[in-house]
Amino acid sequence: MMLLALLWLTLLAFVVSAQNASVPNQALVIDPKSFSALKTVPPPSKSNLTTIFLPPGISEDEATSKPFHVYDDAFYDIIGDNPTLTVIASQGINPLYHEAVVWYPPTDEMFFVQNAGATASGTGLNKSNIIQKISLSQAAQYSTQRNASGHVNVTTVNANPTVVNANGGTNYRGQLLFTGEGQGNNTAPSLYVVNPQPPYNTTVLVNNYFGRQFNSLNDVSINPRNGDVYFTDTLYGYLQDFRPPPALPNQVYRFTPTTGAVTVVADGFDLPNGITFSPNGSYAYVTDTGAQYSFYGYNMTAPASIYRFTVEEDGTFSNRKLFTYATPGVPDGIHCDTNGNVYAGLNDGVQVWNPSGTLLGKIFLGTTSANFNFAGKGRMVICAETQLYYATLAAEGAVVASQMPPM
Repeated sequence: MMLLALLWLTLLAFVVSAQNASVPNQALVIDPKSFSALKTVPPPSKSNLTTIFLPPGISEDEATSKPFHVYDDAFYDIIGDNPTLTVIASQGINPLYHEAVVWYPPTDEMFFVQNAGATASGTGLNKSNIIQKISLSQAAQYSTQRNASGHVNVTTVNANPTVVNANGGTNYRGQLLFTGEGQGNNTAPSLYVVNPQPPYNTTVLVNNYFGRQFNSLNDVSINPRNGDVYFTDTLYGYLQDFRPPPALPNQVYRFTPTTGAVTVVADGFDLPNGITFSPNGSYAYVTDTGAQYSFYGYNMTAPASIYRFTVEEDGTFSNRKLFTYATPGVPDGIHCDTNGNVYAGLNDGVQVWNPSGTLLGKIFLGTTSANFNFAGKGRMVICAETQLYYATLAAEGAVVASQMPPM
């Protein structure tokens, strides 16, 4: 009997050891049951929209030292056997690493933009933000380090003419497409096509809705099924004091390159923000960051949500559905991988859900990521305002951009 007990204990120890060995070095396993019923739930004044949540027994140091947080076993397939996270650039208080994270495969470079309208950057009304880029092959050289700030060159892209207060971006017909939030009364929010190679010449693609200025264009994505351009229009230029009061509803628009037509496909948002499509283009995901009114503070009961729409064969949206209410902060930039999992930037980093809206895991930064993007398979660049991260993982980003040649 004692021998059988010893054999059982030995087998149990082996199983536990094998399970622990399967957890990657930079991964932290979190059991949702550990916080489903807390001993004490803090009042709203202490735990709310702006509060980063740490499960019981997990310190902030532990959470950041093991940044790949596993909430569901399916997350292992996403991060792989040896995910890594590296800081590749830091910049004091200037939020240089903000949005419009776009991979350009021919040169293997990742483009991104400075925060437009942030007080610390001085951008918005008095000057536009800047577009920047890095070499991914250079970043990959430091993927085994946790902090390689200063070793990767961050290059300013001098688009000509300037993309005024750029925010969102995607690939478009062999070039790059950026949203510009506009500036003051006279520089209208626009969609800009930018040559990703010198001399970075720029062309305005869309800048009005039947002669009316948009409010403040935010994000843009291409539906892979029909090749049309979908973009969000919201209030952040006004809420950051560099655009006039809004004169249109906050809406999602569609631009059809073959006809030049601009149509509205969705409304009813507080502040529509990020937009992306499922791998086959059958679903659209739109984030609503209505709870965050920038210079005007927070409305804790407004949306911090992701909505899913069915994209009909004719390109219109239908069947609006709440995909998830996210926390902490608000879900900003959004992307999908090739398996249809949904990724969004929040106040604690990048969070990942399966197509049914179950949280699978996080790339935990302990700070805000407004946007990020895949660079094909196994690579990701994450913008975290004053820090820029390079991550390696197993997942592959969905191709949601038209790869047609330039018009």
